[in-house]
Amino acid sequence: MKKLLATLALGLGLVFASGVAMAEDAPAKPAAEATAAATAAAAPAAAEAAPALVPNKGDTAWMTVATVLVILMTIPGLALFYGGLVRSKNMLSVLMQVFVVTALIYVLWVLYGYTVAFTAGNPYFGSLDKLFFKGITPDSVAATFSKGVVIPEYTFAAFQATFAAITCALIVGSFAERIKFSAVLLFCALWFTFSYLPVAHMVWYWDGPDAITDAATLEKVTAAAGWLWAKGALDFAGGTVVHINAAVAGLVGAFMVGKRIGYGKEAMAPHSLTLTMVGAALLWVGWFGFNAGSNLEANGVTALAFVNTLVATAAATLSWIAGEALGKGKASMLGAASGAVAGLVAITPACGFVGPGGAIIIGLVAGLLCLWGVNGLKRMLGADDSLDVFGVHGVGGIVGALLTGVFAAPSLGGTGIYDYVANAASADYSISGQVWIQAQAILTTIVWSGVVSVIAYKLVDIVLGLRVSEEEEREGLDISSHGETAYGR
Repeated sequence: MKKLLATLALGLGLVFASGVAMAEDAPAKPAAEATAAATAAAAPAAAEAAPALVPNKGDTAWMTVATVLVILMTIPGLALFYGGLVRSKNMLSVLMQVFVVTALIYVLWVLYGYTVAFTAGNPYFGSLDKLFFKGITPDSVAATFSKGVVIPEYTFAAFQATFAAITCALIVGSFAERIKFSAVLLFCALWFTFSYLPVAHMVWYWDGPDAITDAATLEKVTAAAGWLWAKGALDFAGGTVVHINAAVAGLVGAFMVGKRIGYGKEAMAPHSLTLTMVGAALLWVGWFGFNAGSNLEANGVTALAFVNTLVATAAATLSWIAGEALGKGKASMLGAASGAVAGLVAITPACGFVGPGGAIIIGLVAGLLCLWGVNGLKRMLGADDSLDVFGVHGVGGIVGALLTGVFAAPSLGGTGIYDYVANAASADYSISGQVWIQAQAILTTIVWSGVVSVIAYKLVDIVLGLRVSEEEEREGLDISSHGETAYGR
């Protein structure tokens, strides 16, 4: 009997223990399921709540400074450089043209320029989605060239506005001293719309590195990018977009406006090489914002572009005055200033892609070829390009764009071509292949700008007339166009 009771007690104990265990285990599975369900539900919310990319303060500060430096290049830099090169009776007219063209382009940039150049559309034009800066707020960002790094979109848009303005202002030098002020403004508005904006879109527009994670995405981005960018054209800061583009427009203008009265017969020497030197110095200083700022962030590539801008300009200055000394027996201040600008122009497309050694060679070559451009080539063309816009910016831009394809090669100290998927430089680089791509970009820019320029000048001539009267030209545009003089009477 005792054994039976012991057995029953043991059995009841086991049942009780089992029940307690079951009672304890019972809520465990639903709790785990609830936790998993809560985690799954929280995942999308966490993804939605993930913080947006925040602009880097250092990059933003640098780009703000770079934008101011490019403004300095235009007014007062370019204005004084050009102003010193004309006769004193036309000094204010050139200052006025550069100053007001700059103001005009800044306004047009906000109205429609930015959206046409830097939004997705087709390979030649952007969309109209951001007319009047629609949708851009202080929180809007623009990607730089490093994944995950952004700056405010307002900063990017303002920086690019300064490029558009100085490009249009450069053209002024080709037809200085004989064109109507109203004609300058109408031409620049037309040319900006139909030449600058599409060329900028073709060369510089793409969707940004943060959108590229694999080869398929890169193919999709390339298909939506600007036509020349998709081809692989290298133009770090505007050799094609700014200099060749403007130089062709200027050369066409020199032909269509016609030569100045007395050209080749009367003395037309610069009235103030002092002001020209000051202008050239301001251009050199401001160009660091132009070139190094085009990296859109502050890093090693920015430093490379800065150094290249320094040494290429110096090399071109030396080669120009050496060429002058060999050819004429004397080196001139005008030659030094012109050589510096030639070097700045030539290194512009290359500055972030070549090493300092390549930059020095580009500067040396540009100084000599641009010296030929303002002498031999100018005589061959027979155009009165008043301030040698094509000889310096056209020849220098072409030299720089072609040599970018040579000295960007890693074997010659360059950075090569960037692989956006790998986030590193590509292992493959063909000098001949890249030079051919660069040549295509140059030819495209020449043809596009040339056709647009001819049509725009014709339209302006029909509507307003291009040229002032002979009496007004002889009196000087300061008085005849603006009713004032630079230095008093």
